[in-house]
Amino acid sequence: MSIPRGVSRRAFMRGCAGGAAGVWLAGCGQRTPGRRPDQRAAVEPDMGRWAELSQLVLKRIRSAGAEYGDMRAVTTRTQRVSAQDRRISNVSESFDSGYGIRVLYHGAWGFAASDDFSPAAVEETADLAVEIARASASLVSERVKLAEEPPHVDRVRTHYLFDPFGVPLEEKTGLLLAVCEALHAQPLIARSNASLWAQRDSKMFASTEGSHLEFELLATGGGFSATAASDGAFETRGFNLPYLRTGYEQVRDADLAAAAPRVAAEAVEKLRAPTVTPGKYDLILDAEHLSLTIHESCGHPTELDRALGYEANYAGTSFLTPDKLGTFRYGSPAVSLVANNLLDGGLASTGYDDDGVSCQQWDIIREGIFSGYSTSREVAAQIGQDRSRGSNRADSWSSIPIVRISNVCLQPGNAKLDDLIADMERGLYIEGHGSFSIDQKRYNFQFGGDAFWEIRDGKRAGMLKDVIYTGITPEFWGSCDAVCDRSQWRPFGFITCGKGQPGQSGWMTHAASTARFRNVNVIAGRSAGRDTV
Repeated sequence: MSIPRGVSRRAFMRGCAGGAAGVWLAGCGQRTPGRRPDQRAAVEPDMGRWAELSQLVLKRIRSAGAEYGDMRAVTTRTQRVSAQDRRISNVSESFDSGYGIRVLYHGAWGFAASDDFSPAAVEETADLAVEIARASASLVSERVKLAEEPPHVDRVRTHYLFDPFGVPLEEKTGLLLAVCEALHAQPLIARSNASLWAQRDSKMFASTEGSHLEFELLATGGGFSATAASDGAFETRGFNLPYLRTGYEQVRDADLAAAAPRVAAEAVEKLRAPTVTPGKYDLILDAEHLSLTIHESCGHPTELDRALGYEANYAGTSFLTPDKLGTFRYGSPAVSLVANNLLDGGLASTGYDDDGVSCQQWDIIREGIFSGYSTSREVAAQIGQDRSRGSNRADSWSSIPIVRISNVCLQPGNAKLDDLIADMERGLYIEGHGSFSIDQKRYNFQFGGDAFWEIRDGKRAGMLKDVIYTGITPEFWGSCDAVCDRSQWRPFGFITCGKGQPGQSGWMTHAASTARFRNVNVIAGRSAGRDTV
């Protein structure tokens, strides 16, 4: 840690504070997820000394007169294995460790972080967080007040059968090569990609309020894609293994190699398919596709900090302002969205958030009416709520927690997919993720997909391409007239949800059953095999 020459320590602290939440990363710069900030060789801290170090920190915070403080230590191990065009293109494993200390002093935040676990460095980092909070307190006009939360002492562990880090590398590379071989067995497949990913986070949290939490969190994911090409045109079809809090068993259960021939054949069919004719269509959207639509048009607008204007200069705010809570017609009566941070396998199902608030389940939309936000202890209090919903999370030890989307899930209905298709004269069936764009208030949007089939006179016909649908969020969700039953319900996770300044990558899962939307505007994207925009 160093202070620029010619600048006093106090002036530097005030410059760092700059507002309600001053931040300083002791000994490290901007962090890229999955890589060490300073690129030095990682040394795993002795987490057995965690209790001693955390109590040292909390004692210093209390003695400084702060009304609240916490310490969060994290060690992260990440593995990625990738194949491309019948060869292994990447095998990497990274390790990251450090801790962050957060202090609330006279209603203002201070935060400092370091990767040095020596007692002297821990004390210095704690003192720095206090000093930043004091400097912030001299500048802010509105004081932070935290919603109440009882102290918790607990241990949280992801349930899994097979540790992905214990699976031989030969098994993983062999699987990915087999997938690529199966993809290239289909004529016109010019490019193949396949990957597996796993991450383990060991985390410990302690606060001046008496919480002491230990976490062992695991997540896995992966997938593959095939690109068909001919006469200068190309199209890609993918298969996503969901990012979930589970073990390697989901890889073995998915049987990726068995799915590869179908995916390759659909890539070729998509290449040869005609471009959609623009117009009004009824849409059937599968669970994977809906996970992204839910994320962008339901998850982000129901983050309370956005609704209060916190993200105004980065990725927008929200049209769902607090005056709409409990009264605004967001969708049809068929639409019920539940935030469920108790969801088995959900990425936001971590037991507790980084405020030390226990995970919960609550209504976001109930039968079409806007019913709830994702909140932190700080913003919940601003709208008079007695308790946070436990949605305050940081993407690393070196990041300050911010409000993140919960596991927002569309509740199943009672419809059958075949019945929905049979009841349509002119429609489209859409699978998978594609391009998207949405305005700063999460109100006007357009979404693509990964695969599209035409529906004519109650039957699914051939594939189309370059399909993009547009809409206004409450009008679009208001057009939902049916949701399939639980047999169609599937979860899909996200690990690159961008938010905050400096930017952070949030994790959450969205689950849904296939659903139908009536009379939606569809336009054509770029044709000739190019990606949609």
